[in-house]
Amino acid sequence: MTDFRHRLPQLSGDIFLTDGGIETTLMFLEGFDLPHFAAFHLLQSEAGTEALRNYYRRHAAIAKENGTGFILESATWRASPDWGDKLGYSAQALDEANRKAIALLREMKAALETERSPMVISGCIGPRGDGYDPGKVMSPKEANAYHARQIGVFAQSGVDMVTAITMTNTNEAIGVTRAAQAAGLPVVISFTVETDGRLPTGERLGNAIETVDRATADGPVYFMISCAHPTHFESVLEGGWAGRLRGIRANASKCSHAELDQAAELDDGNPIELGLQYRNLRSRFRHINVLGGCCGTDHRHIEQICIHCLEAA
Repeated sequence: MTDFRHRLPQLSGDIFLTDGGIETTLMFLEGFDLPHFAAFHLLQSEAGTEALRNYYRRHAAIAKENGTGFILESATWRASPDWGDKLGYSAQALDEANRKAIALLREMKAALETERSPMVISGCIGPRGDGYDPGKVMSPKEANAYHARQIGVFAQSGVDMVTAITMTNTNEAIGVTRAAQAAGLPVVISFTVETDGRLPTGERLGNAIETVDRATADGPVYFMISCAHPTHFESVLEGGWAGRLRGIRANASKCSHAELDQAAELDDGNPIELGLQYRNLRSRFRHINVLGGCCGTDHRHIEQICIHCLEAA
């Protein structure tokens, strides 16, 4: 099994797919109960673990069929101390859950990877607070201390990289970056934005990226945008900082975070339309090559994103 930690293949510029909205897929389409949106909780049972295997298989199959790379993102967005405590996990049990999540990805990589479809293992970090609301913003030092243990477990478990998804503020992004640097892991920061293209704190996306880069000596290998529809951010992608963006994990829905938070039903949007919107973004920014989804997306959306972006390659 190839270790990509020191040479991430997605930096070549070739298209790399990743998965869609794992939590919304498992909850709304497959009927699993995910308390606090914690997909890693499924690892407690064989049935839950098999559901995760099937989820990864469906998405990785799209990459294999189309000859693209694939990033296996762990189901650990909620597997950090505060959320683990809410779910009744001790610190040791949470460590074990994080190890199991990475072991599952190593199993999937061994079974699915081909020469045409290299597969990168990413340890997923989620925000300490809610993905839509920054709540009480930590200092960078506090954020480093909070996330360091989970990142340390990832490093020991054989991940290729760490991806912090739905980061809502720069301080937490800086802390995650520093913790990953200390652990010797490449790190990707994926900010979420509101319908105006700004972070939930009100900060401009470009300012946030530049702030993290200044504070960490350009620490992240690249940045991403997650949990927002392309119409929420496509108009703000201008300036030199946009060159630091390499990935998009968009929502299927055009709704705001506040509207999604109150929704009783899944809004899965239009997979073909979303694929075309990704193609349009790729036509403007050829360096954006890591393509996946977030809330409301599933393998149908990833397939359309893949088809349309390959057509324009």
